[in-house]
Amino acid sequence: MTINDIRELLSARVCAGQTLLSNEVETACGSDDMSDVMAYIKKRAVLLTGMLDPEVVRTAKMMDIICIVFVRGKSPTEEIIKVAEEMNIALLATNLKMFQSCGILYSAGLCNDTVVPEEKESE
Repeated sequence: MTINDIRELLSARVCAGQTLLSNEVETACGSDDMSDVMAYIKKRAVLLTGMLDPEVVRTAKMMDIICIVFVRGKSPTEEIIKVAEEMNIALLATNLKMFQSCGILYSAGLCNDTVVPEEKESE
């Protein structure tokens, strides 16, 4: 699936990375918790988040995330856009909620097959 496919499926607008729309995405993750993103995301991924902070883009770069979709009608600031352009990461924004967005992408065949380890119960 390409970034442009994601844009179309989520009725999203492009905020940065217009030239990156033909890049292929292999997996997806929806989270506002960057520590979860760092623990479970795979390469060539799209991150769906409602967190508006330049650190989201920096975390994305470390994890080889090639596209960030801001959900719930949130729009990235000029600072976030600038960082994304410097790091060659596409930014999209959709009015859909995260749950809806993840469901649409999953139904279209994009998934994250990361297995989350079970937590041990306290004794």
